[in-house]
Parts: sequence; structure tokens; C-alpha cells
Amino acid sequence: QVQLVESGGGLVQAGGSLRLSCAASGRTFSSATIGWFRQASGKEREFVAGISWSGGWNDYADSVKGRFTISRDNAKNTVYLQMKSLKPEDTAVYYCAASSRTWVGLPQRLNEYDYWGQGTQVTVSS
Repeated sequence: QVQLVESGGGLVQAGGSLRLSCAASGRTFSSATIGWFRQASGKEREFVAGISWSGGWNDYADSVKGRFTISRDNAKNTVYLQMKSLKPEDTAVYYCAASSRTWVGLPQRLNEYDYWGQGTQVTVSS
């Protein structure tokens, strides 16, 4: 069982930066694949970034490559999403999710993740 709590969201101007945190509790966190997803108003939830249990493998949606960086600190049971050069289209509720299953590659579908946080709002003004 893994419990996830996101933080770090807020209001930022276009071109600015934010760092989101996903704090986890539960014995299986250090072996879990973690993903960040986002859901804009009126749109479906979409994959943003993912990181393997070791932190050695990550993947990003094309829309955020080169601007977002995912990392994890298993000693602190925390995963981070550093977001730079933010755009108004990045406005959404951001969720972290954990998958305790073993994957070849990084899962990007919602149903491939077992645990979800409540989300944190990110608003980018133009």
C-alpha cells in the first residue's frame, strides 16, 4: 500500500518555474514506478513524466521534454517534478501516481498505476 500527497502547486507567470513534490508513505515506495499526470479543465488526464524505482530511467511527454525534470529521493520517500519555462497550457491539476507492478519500460496509461494522490493545482498566467 502506498499513500501519496502532492504539494508545491500554485500560481506562476508564463516563463516561471515551480517544483512539485510527491511525498509517499508505505513500505513499497522505493520499489514503485512513479508517474506524474495532469488534468486540465474539461480534458482527460494525461501522462507528463515517469521515473523507475531506481531513478535510473525516466520518460516525458513530448509537450514537456526539455522543460520538466522528474527525480526521486528514496531516502526521503519523495518524487519531484521540476517545471521550468512554464506555459499557460501547462495549467492543470497535477497528480502523482505509483505502480507496484514490474514493467519493461515506463507505464504511461492511467490504469497501469495502482495508487494516486489528490492532486495539486498549477496555474500559469499569460
